[in-house]
Amino acid sequence: MPNLPDPILLAIPVFVALIIAEMIYARVTGRAQFEPGDTAASLVMGFGNVVSGIALGFVSIAWFVFLERFALLEIGYAWWAFVLAFVLDDFVYYWSHRFAHTVRWWWADHVVHHSSQHYNLSTALRQPWLSPLTLKFIFFGSWLVLIGFPPAMVAFVGALNLVYQFWIHTEVVGKLPAPIEAVMNTPSHHRVHHATNPRYLDRNYAGVFIVWDRMFGTFEPEREDEPCRYGIVKNLGTHNPWVISMHEWWGIIKDVRSAKTLREALGYWLGPPGWSPDGSRDSSKIIKARWAALQAGAGNAGEPDRQRERTERVPAE
Repeated sequence: MPNLPDPILLAIPVFVALIIAEMIYARVTGRAQFEPGDTAASLVMGFGNVVSGIALGFVSIAWFVFLERFALLEIGYAWWAFVLAFVLDDFVYYWSHRFAHTVRWWWADHVVHHSSQHYNLSTALRQPWLSPLTLKFIFFGSWLVLIGFPPAMVAFVGALNLVYQFWIHTEVVGKLPAPIEAVMNTPSHHRVHHATNPRYLDRNYAGVFIVWDRMFGTFEPEREDEPCRYGIVKNLGTHNPWVISMHEWWGIIKDVRSAKTLREALGYWLGPPGWSPDGSRDSSKIIKARWAALQAGAGNAGEPDRQRERTERVPAE
């Protein structure tokens, strides 16, 4: 078995250099936005993610090593296996990411990444601290190992996927040539994913290849006439890393404790973000339906200002 490096650890110096370069570019041109407290929080979240990965990563590693004995095939470390594993891993990532937006248990972890109201390279490092404890790796990370790809290869291509996603967190890069935009995930496509505009909610889940969104009906292009608004709309109002990391977990605990039936408890836990027994909260589906109705009623004249304040996917409290 080859001794595969960790692409993320190798890329960290490059990440830091590019963030500094983007900060300088933003100061000179004004084509990007940085806010000191927000950027600091993102960097702390990124550092905490690395620490938690070291402390908790053994959970997923142990699972994949255990699972390897049940693999259907025995795929070696040939070059084509790395290429195939990379493509299949991105396919799995698409569905994992999509479920992270539609199951509140996983959204509580993923919401950390969406919590910044700015969109720059430091936002890419705003990552959760408790991911291994959500057990999402069991549901989505197991498939490649069960097919027969070595766990080390699966971890390697997964890390490459995340390294690729770093550069698409920027407003500096506009739309790229059409053939690239058609196949690859780009800054333009990923800006849409981070936007809270109703038109853009829950779109463009791809990691590397935007073709998955085009295939499964979740693609939305960025429009010049509708700039992206970032954050979670009902924004946290703090740069405290602990609050950023834990606020939605606390929200789940409070909601489950208030549930009157088992069905309500399961809905608060595993239902879509924003679910409530009486439908009084705004899920993405409700927000988008209301927006579509307003658009139709206004003859596509535009979105009322009051709607811009009601596009939160999940109540924070």
